[in-house]
Amino acid sequence: MHIVYPAVVSALLFSIGVYGVLARRNTILVLMSVELMLNAVNINLVAFDMWLADVLHSGQVLTLFIIVIAAAEVGLGLAIVLALFRNRQSVDLDRLRALAEPADPATTADGDNGAGGDNGARADDHQPAGLDTVTSPQLTARGNGASDQGDGVGRPGHPARRGGNA
Repeated sequence: MHIVYPAVVSALLFSIGVYGVLARRNTILVLMSVELMLNAVNINLVAFDMWLADVLHSGQVLTLFIIVIAAAEVGLGLAIVLALFRNRQSVDLDRLRALAEPADPATTADGDNGAGGDNGARADDHQPAGLDTVTSPQLTARGNGASDQGDGVGRPGHPARRGGNA
């Protein structure tokens, strides 16, 4: 078999994976696209190992390492996605990007974008500047998020469920 055929298949799979990473907003689909890219690399490694069999015998060993790394990446990635879904009720990347945006300088006490001594805390409440009171549960004195105004099923109270911006 000629080296061009698996190289073309590998390039197509890698291109589809890159498109999936750049175009998708669902975190699980992005993880699947990364796995597609890793499988394209595996095809390339095995093809070049077969093509250079008399010189180099490391393509299949590298493929085994990539499979192990990909399995660990899937496990860790899905655990992170599950934790994000439990906390934010969404796996949409656009909604999750708000977590990484810096605080507005107008909301910090000293106006230096959170680099001062109060670590970006707002002057009017005791939550860090990055937390939104509508989407994050209020912490009680116990510090575990439990509230006496829960929803009756054992879950902590949530400001959106209580009907206000408390």
